[in-house]
Amino acid sequence: MNTRNVSLPRRGFLLGLTAAGASLGLAGCGFELRKAPVFAFKTLSVSGNSAMINQIRRELRATGTVTLVSTDAPVAGSPAPASMADVVLEILGEDRNRFVISTNSAGLVRELQLQLRVRFRLRTPGGKDLLPATEVSQTRDLSFNETNALAKEGEADLLFRDMQSDIAQQLMRRLAAVKEL
Repeated sequence: MNTRNVSLPRRGFLLGLTAAGASLGLAGCGFELRKAPVFAFKTLSVSGNSAMINQIRRELRATGTVTLVSTDAPVAGSPAPASMADVVLEILGEDRNRFVISTNSAGLVRELQLQLRVRFRLRTPGGKDLLPATEVSQTRDLSFNETNALAKEGEADLLFRDMQSDIAQQLMRRLAAVKEL
């Protein structure tokens, strides 16, 4: 007699019961997926044209709730673009650094630490600071092999791009934390 087929319906029932219990447990604890941020402002001005600033602009456009005001030179007779925005995001500095963490016995680099630091502040066009000068940083470790220097350079670029994306998302959460202008 084959007892294997008899236990299959019971196993399916227990598996379904476990999945239902897990989903009820998650729903009961208040778990929910991260939603799009809600901002206290409707228009924002960001000046500059670095890769980091372009990533921030993409993140802001993706929310769909904030209109980016152009920072181009105004037309004669029209107000300055930054003064038309509810808030102004100023990127005060962006630093990309590489530090040697370890070397081998011959003094050649074995491991690097990559660091990306971004300083920013959020203010109203009138000058009121909503977020004072704040620094956000990310670090990544990178093993290094001089025989694969070109590949490691490409890997470092990918890691910097990943850190840039993480910082842009952190910046979005900090902007969403501003509740009133």
